[in-house]
Amino acid sequence: MGPKRRRVDGAGEGTVTRSANEKPMLEHERGFLTGREYAARIARYRLALMLAALAAVSGCGGSDEQSARPSAGSSTSGTTTATTGGIDALEGASTGPVHAAPAGSETALLERIALGRHEGYDRVVFQFRGDLPGYRVEYVQPPLKEDGSGNPVEIDGNAIVLVRMEPASGFDLNTGEGVMVYEGPRRFEGSASGTTVVKELVRTGDFEAVLSWAIGLGERVDFRVTTATSPARLIVDFRNR
Repeated sequence: MGPKRRRVDGAGEGTVTRSANEKPMLEHERGFLTGREYAARIARYRLALMLAALAAVSGCGGSDEQSARPSAGSSTSGTTTATTGGIDALEGASTGPVHAAPAGSETALLERIALGRHEGYDRVVFQFRGDLPGYRVEYVQPPLKEDGSGNPVEIDGNAIVLVRMEPASGFDLNTGEGVMVYEGPRRFEGSASGTTVVKELVRTGDFEAVLSWAIGLGERVDFRVTTATSPARLIVDFRNR
C-alpha cells in the first residue's frame, strides 16, 4: 500500500487520511452531492421506498383478514335441523309404505320401546333381542282392531301409522312355559315424552309371532324408517313442526 496523503478536515477538527491512489474530489463534484437537486432526488427515492413498503404491508394484512372472516352464506353452527342450511333431517322421507324382510329366521323378541322429540322430527324406537324382524310401516284408516280378538282399539290422533313386525313378539315361547320379555306399557302418550306430532302409541296385537303397534299423529306427515344393530332396532321418524 502506498503512502497516504493528509488533508484538512472541513469542519476544522483535524485531518483526515486517504489512500495515495484516491482521486481527489473537485469542488464542482462536491456540489453535486450537497446541492438542492441531489437532496430532492434522495427525498423522492426515500418516499418511493416508503410507499412501496406500506403497500406491501397493507396487501398482506388485507389478505389475512379476508381469509379469516367467514363468508356471508356460511354457518358455524354444528346443529342439524330439518331446514337449517338446506339440510333435511328426514331426507328421503315420504308418506308411502315401507317394508323389509326379516334379518333372521328366529322370532325377534321386543325388549323396549322409546319415544321422544328431536329437532325436526319425533322418533319411535323398537328394540329387539336377536335379529331384526321383517316389518311393514304404512298409513291405515280407522277403526283399529286388535289382532286375534278383533276388539276395537282407540287411539288419539288425526292420522294413524301401523307398524307390523314379523316374526316378532314380546313373549318368549322357547323357555318352557314362556317368559315375558317386554314388560313396558301397552300405551304411550306423546305429551309425556314431549313429542309434538306423535300423540299416542298403542299396541294393537301380539299374536302368532305378529307384533303390531299403531302410532297416532296430529296430522298426516312424511316419515322415514331406518334400522340399527347392537342392539337390533327399528326406528321410525315423523316430521314435526
